[in-house]
Amino acid sequence: MQHFGHLAPDVRKALFHQEPVEFTADSPARTLAVALGATLYSPATRPQLAADVLKQAGRGVLSMVLCLEDSIGDGDVEAGEENLVRQLALLDEAAAAGTSLPLLFIRVRAPGQIPDLVRRMGPAVHRLSGFVLPKFTEESGIPFLEALTAAESASDRRLFAMPVLESPQLLHLESRAETLQGIARSVDKYRDRVLALRLGVTDFCSAYGLRRAPDMTAYDVRIVASVISDVVNVLGRADGTGFTVTGPVWEYFRLQERMFKPQLRRSPFLGRAEELRTALIEHDMDGLLREIELDRANGLQGKTCIHPSHVAPVHALSVVSHEEFSDAVDILRPERGAGGVLRSAYTNKMNEVKPHRAWAERTLLRAEAFGVAGEGIGFVELLTASVVPT
Repeated sequence: MQHFGHLAPDVRKALFHQEPVEFTADSPARTLAVALGATLYSPATRPQLAADVLKQAGRGVLSMVLCLEDSIGDGDVEAGEENLVRQLALLDEAAAAGTSLPLLFIRVRAPGQIPDLVRRMGPAVHRLSGFVLPKFTEESGIPFLEALTAAESASDRRLFAMPVLESPQLLHLESRAETLQGIARSVDKYRDRVLALRLGVTDFCSAYGLRRAPDMTAYDVRIVASVISDVVNVLGRADGTGFTVTGPVWEYFRLQERMFKPQLRRSPFLGRAEELRTALIEHDMDGLLREIELDRANGLQGKTCIHPSHVAPVHALSVVSHEEFSDAVDILRPERGAGGVLRSAYTNKMNEVKPHRAWAERTLLRAEAFGVAGEGIGFVELLTASVVPT
């Protein structure tokens, strides 16, 4: 797998100063956590689920969640499980024939589903990267993590957990600190199994009957922003104790890809950038773009996506700019170990070596996963090149 690997080599060469690295489902957890990028959710009941996964993989999706929880009705769980087992067998056949699959996770409802599904999948479980654990708290989450550990041992397959932080106990002020400490204890105990923590902002809003408008980000909803801040404060630290925390879902998709593809087809990927930028804003993409930028500014990486049209913007904005890369490399030079302050290579900012070191290290990790843009290459050029015509 490789971000932007669906693009032709000459296009990648024109876009990138440093191309994204290749990785596999067996790569180190630190690599996979950053490389998740836009994680696309799909209901497990879809009749052509395997074909859908392969289609999205061909369009640049590198992580997917096949959902048995909120995306399907309570009465459809058994049928969803049966479909999931069948479809994963088809994906196993495709992978055996040489087709590249994205990282695949299953979102379950109950701990008992984990060992049951692993048993029913048989050898095809080796195409699975792990499970998404809903409404995670210390009390509810430990049984999930125990079930995952047992299933991993039984299947001889490394399986990761991605807990979803979305419970009312985490949202409510009077129980938040205690809930966060409990979550911290449980994920630290199973640190080797926890790939990333996901934020369930829709559930947070639901607890107060709220829904953000398409021109607002999660950070405009103050009660939600306060939870994100506290989660990063406790669980996203850069001192070695933290975890990757992913950005919340963007639930609007009025911007269908067909609405701006005419602009893409008329524009060479290195030209007419303003036309595409205007088209994106006119079709309500502006809220998503602002939220992605705010995610990173607030310590989050990657994003939960419920529509394919969101994937390319998330990945385009995940590419490290040439300026960011220059700053990060300069800060981390061995001779800078003693600290100090230096003018950036772009001569437009101060780089203070010790305070900016953690940022620089995170930036270079992202550069490995998503690459470094060439000089003068920005989001619009990356997005224009990335969108695959249907």
